[in-house]
Amino acid sequence: MRMGAASTVSSDYQPQALPVHRRHIHYGGRVQGVGFRYTVKNIAMRFNVSGYVRNLPDGRVELVMEGPAEEIEQLSQSVQDRMGDYIRQVEISTPPATGEFSHFQIRH
Repeated sequence: MRMGAASTVSSDYQPQALPVHRRHIHYGGRVQGVGFRYTVKNIAMRFNVSGYVRNLPDGRVELVMEGPAEEIEQLSQSVQDRMGDYIRQVEISTPPATGEFSHFQIRH
């Protein structure tokens, strides 16, 4: 055993950030006028995601979110669990993340 050996941990070490993913979801059914956007926003606040939810003119609701894959998956499942009685169609795409969002919001 050597005495007085210096630590080999670099002072510029930074933990690796989780990869950011993006999910774009369109919900159809009776999803407007039932508090869907506000429910989604309240659920989203519990997860490490950013993005938005908004009503579309065709009666659907659009959810766009970015964050770690596990957080996105848990948020998606929570929305389905909470609002599933109103949802009749779900269209999901996974384009590349852009990093454009700083928080989660309701867009009008």
